Amino acid sequence: MVPRTATTPLDKPSPRGARLEARLSPVQKGLLQRAADLSGRTLSEFVLKSAEDAAERLVREHTLIRMSREDQAAFVKGLLDDAKPSPRLRQAAADYKNEMEQP
Repeated sequence: MVPRTATTPLDKPSPRGARLEARLSPVQKGLLQRAADLSGRTLSEFVLKSAEDAAERLVREHTLIRMSREDQAAFVKGLLDDAKPSPRLRQAAADYKNEMEQP
């Protein structure tokens, strides 16, 4: 974050461009400030980095597929087996094709 100084007017946009504001209790702010002080960061740097780390962790958790060894083996077997489509799947494909061909 670029600190505002006498040579940095308030109306000049910051390099990051986007802002995030939050309302918090004095107790929450005190806790965050203490953690920021302990980490050697400003409050804004600490909150931004903590939020970014949490967001990346959550996105990663929802992107990765975790399976047991048994599940992995079953998944790979399902990919590699030359299974024939069931009559129900064939009917669904035919219905879809007919639906897509209609104007």
